[in-house]
Formats: sequence, structure tokens, C-alpha cells
Amino acid sequence: MKDLIFLLFQLLATIAKLVQPGGSRSVIAENLILKQQLIIHSRSRQRAPNLNTCDRALLGFMSQFLSPRRIARAAIIIRPSTLLSFHNALKKRKYHLLFSPRGGRKPGPKGPSKEVISAIVEMKQRNPRYGCPRIAQQINLAFGLDLDKDTVRRILAVHCKPNTCNGGPSWLTTLGHTKDSLWSVDLFRTESITLKTHWIMVVMDQYTRRIIGFAVRAGNVDGPALCHMFYLATSKQGWPGRISTDNDPLFQYHRWKANLRVL
Repeated sequence: MKDLIFLLFQLLATIAKLVQPGGSRSVIAENLILKQQLIIHSRSRQRAPNLNTCDRALLGFMSQFLSPRRIARAAIIIRPSTLLSFHNALKKRKYHLLFSPRGGRKPGPKGPSKEVISAIVEMKQRNPRYGCPRIAQQINLAFGLDLDKDTVRRILAVHCKPNTCNGGPSWLTTLGHTKDSLWSVDLFRTESITLKTHWIMVVMDQYTRRIIGFAVRAGNVDGPALCHMFYLATSKQGWPGRISTDNDPLFQYHRWKANLRVL
């Protein structure tokens, strides 16, 4: 009896569509779309059968005769991987528009020459106690250049490997002495499904690799917001002896440094 009532309601809805202007075309197109979907699903027993060019063209053409409300009901279900790939493409497009240079700019400088790189590496090998500022000063005085200490640091990081056989303690030994007294704080950014920026703070114990806690904030982050996120991530936890952060400019806020001094 219930099936008969549902069939009667479906028949009345179909008659109402046929009476409306363009209703017959809509009903015919919806039936053809349903038939094409059945052909696609019977073609393969896989979880997500692929659509060829002919299938996409037929479905796109027949959807022009449907109302927007009926298109959502007759649409083919997409896979989660397709939705995630589309979201990843939108995220890359957003950051490309935000941070890519405007206009056709010329490429930047090629960097220091091979002779300058060789001179920096040789000076560091002959004088291991020299730091990057002093090496940059000596090179500028000798060759009349305008090198920065950061340039020297990047060159040494690539072309000059330090000697590890000096008998000193390893990083594992150093971290072992800081058990339960050193936390690492990291802050990174992610995008939601609607391309809204969220900041996530993660606090981890450096020795045990235990996650102390994390906090999430939508929108921009300033000094008070950074302190509030740290409170949320470390609530009901004892304070460590030291805290390690990266060189993110967000950790240079005066409010953040004052908060650490108070703790």
C-alpha cells in the first residue's frame, strides 16, 4: 500500500512537470540522464567508474534542460579524492594570487660567483672560529663587494660541512639532559574547505616526543592571540624549564616575550 501511494505521488509530480512550460523537455532529459548513469555504473563494477569524453558531453548537454533544484538530485556522486584535489588546486591558486609578483618582473641576481664561494669556504676552513659577520667583512674589504652575513651563512651551509669528529656530545645526549624541561612550540597555517585561513599551534616535549597540546585560531594572529593559544595548548600542564621556537616573526612580539618572562 505504501509503494502504491509513493507511485501515485510520483505520477502527480510528473504530470505537474509536464503541464509547466518546458516540463516535457525536463522530464525527458532527466530520464535520459538516469539511463546514461545506469549505463556508466553497469559498465564496470569498480567503486568509482571513470567517465569518458562522450559521457561528460551527454550529461552536460542534458543537464541544460533541468532546473537547478533537479540538477543537485540527479548529479553523479564524486569521490572524496576528487573533492580534496579540487580544494588543493583552489588553495594553490589563492596563495599564487596573494604572494606571486605582479606583472612581468625580471629574475633576481644569480648570487655570488664561484670565486667568491671558494674564498668564503677557504677562509672558514683556515679560520674555524670566524663567524659569518667577520667573514663577510673580510671578503668585502678584500674584494670590494657588498656581501651580507646571511649570504655567507647560506654559502657555508651548502658548501662547507662541519667536522663532526670533534669528540663533543651529540644532539641526542644534549636532549637527554633536558628531559621534561624543554618544550618545542611550532605555529603553522592551514586552509579550510572554504579557503579560510586557520593558525595551529603545537607544543611538544622535545625528549619524549609527547604532544603537550595544540590550539587552533581562525584569522590573523597577534601578540595577545599568540599568548592565548599557548595557554589553551598548555592548560593543566606543568611549565618546563625552557621553550624552543623557530625564527617565525610571530614569536618576536613584545607581549609573547613578556609572557614567557612572567612564566
